[in-house]
Amino acid sequence: MVNLQTADKALKSVYLGVVSEQLNTSANPLLTKIEQTSSDVWGKEIIKLVTYGINGGIGAGDESGALPMAAGNNYAQFKLELKNLYGSIEISDKAVRASQNNVGSFVNLLNAEMEGLLKASRYNLGRMLYGDGTGTLTTIAKAITTATNAFTVLSTKGLAIGMVIDIIAADGTKKATRARILDINVATKTVKIDTQVTGVLTTDKITVQNSNGYELTGLGAIFGTGDLYGLKRADNSWLNPYSNNVAGKLTMSAMQECIDHVDEVSGSEVDFITCSYDVKKAYINNLADNRMNIDYMTLDGGFKALSYNGIPVMSDKFIADGEMYLLNSKDFKMHQLCDWRWLEGEGGNVIKQKHGTPTYTATLVKYADIVCDRPCGQAKLTGITG
Repeated sequence: MVNLQTADKALKSVYLGVVSEQLNTSANPLLTKIEQTSSDVWGKEIIKLVTYGINGGIGAGDESGALPMAAGNNYAQFKLELKNLYGSIEISDKAVRASQNNVGSFVNLLNAEMEGLLKASRYNLGRMLYGDGTGTLTTIAKAITTATNAFTVLSTKGLAIGMVIDIIAADGTKKATRARILDINVATKTVKIDTQVTGVLTTDKITVQNSNGYELTGLGAIFGTGDLYGLKRADNSWLNPYSNNVAGKLTMSAMQECIDHVDEVSGSEVDFITCSYDVKKAYINNLADNRMNIDYMTLDGGFKALSYNGIPVMSDKFIADGEMYLLNSKDFKMHQLCDWRWLEGEGGNVIKQKHGTPTYTATLVKYADIVCDRPCGQAKLTGITG
């Protein structure tokens, strides 16, 4: 007979390994190339010592002259808090009881919930890779003066039907809390939620529920202008990646110039290129215009990619239109306290009753963040129009 105890055991012994493998290797092609490690994790923080520049203890001279002065490596300390990543499933007591004598029915129910959790988690992880850590999905495009459950946004790239969001003012005040997205009109950039809002301004932003300021330190932060990993960019020029606004058509020359620049300046070797869908089309058109073959390659995780001189070129839905990233994936690491785990209650149970409701929940958790050891070894093209 199926009961909560057998379901609890199944989540621990069967589903956890599958879920961890899926999220670590199939969530996103860029995430698949990022090494995961528990090193440099101290308590709730990541504290990492990195080198920059070169060792200065070298020189040349005559056979009886002075030896080179010792001048060791340049060191800097990165410091950031581990981010708390969560994913929850929910099963009603009625559904559990209805399937007590039907193992197949209960397994189907549990499979459906886990598939939903995996899909949402993959989406969220892929999105955060390109975010700036603030959790901002988009901003309001037009102020709302009368109560309504529909509004327009600047971009729908980071939004999905079913997502639970907050609308947050510039001062941090929440104008909508845990509102669920019912519908999205991509053409008009209109979003409909399950609650009414008013007094919303164009300076207000949308985040995933309770995620404001708590997301992974993604490429948006690395290519941003603010402090990075606790260091000031103004005092550390090596924290600044290379960026070039082409303001026009994508060319092979512009791509190669980025690759050559990071190699010349930092000794970095680009091994992964990712771009928006419109830029991928521009790349394919460029190959066709120059009568060049379109080469394909298969990456770890089964992802299919185009090839530029042996470097994979992938498109990603979360990259802004007209942008392309040229990265050295070896410079990135996900530092984690542990891999994905179920949040356990008293007695080690992972399935718990939701207070005040006839439902049971289980929560997946991971404490981690992403660090780029060599920001100056990364590059970005913007302003691509065709």
